[in-house]
Amino acid sequence: MELAGKVVVVTGGSMGIGEAIAKVFVAAGASVVLISRDAGRSEAARGRIGHTERTLALACDVCRRKDIDRAVSLTLHHFDRIDVWINNAGYALLDSVAGMDLDACREMFETNLFGAVAGLQAVVPVMKQQGGGTIINISSVAGHVPVPFNVPYSATKFALNAMGKGARLELKRHGIHVMTVCPGYVRTGFSDNAVRGSVARRARPHVMRGITAERVARAVLRGYRRQSREVIVPWTMHPVVKLYQLLPGLVEWGMAKVLKN
Repeated sequence: MELAGKVVVVTGGSMGIGEAIAKVFVAAGASVVLISRDAGRSEAARGRIGHTERTLALACDVCRRKDIDRAVSLTLHHFDRIDVWINNAGYALLDSVAGMDLDACREMFETNLFGAVAGLQAVVPVMKQQGGGTIINISSVAGHVPVPFNVPYSATKFALNAMGKGARLELKRHGIHVMTVCPGYVRTGFSDNAVRGSVARRARPHVMRGITAERVARAVLRGYRRQSREVIVPWTMHPVVKLYQLLPGLVEWGMAKVLKN
């Protein structure tokens, strides 16, 4: 699908995967709106991306529906339409299930899950009126395979996967496509920004270097053009997901070995 003339909104667009996604869509010819809670960070990302005539930076807390509605209105005011809405805003809570603070867990669900659903609900009427559009949820491989001591985050992504894939079927008749993107470990500042509880242990092998945000962004763009149902990146995560579905005990055995180190 061609991007020239398309308008793309990216939540969590001030850094990491969100900024990388905004950059590749702008380079492909789209107009892009970068959204984050910090207007200064969004504006800085906009400056790094360039093409200021086709970009807009907005402050928006996805936990507040009135902020989302304002972002939708301002986008329509500047660009007249919204063709792609990308739910990327999110963060992790590193803790054990038994010891995590429930208020902290609820706050994370407000951003990672309910913020994405609120974005979908806000933009669907616009896309229906236009005759179609695409909603892209940036989830995680952790939404297929629960990660010990990162289970609260995994739970938000499991729920986001279900919500997005169900919405895909509901909205298809309106010409609205919903795509789910599940990256594996990505080398960004995501872990640095995670909320750390009383127990924070590593369940990822030290040898795992992860992929770049740019690689994820290219996969998102490719998936959008193909109108994919789900994108898992890198490809090496496909067998991990399938193996967990077929032989969960084997994957859990491997995770237990890592936790002992």
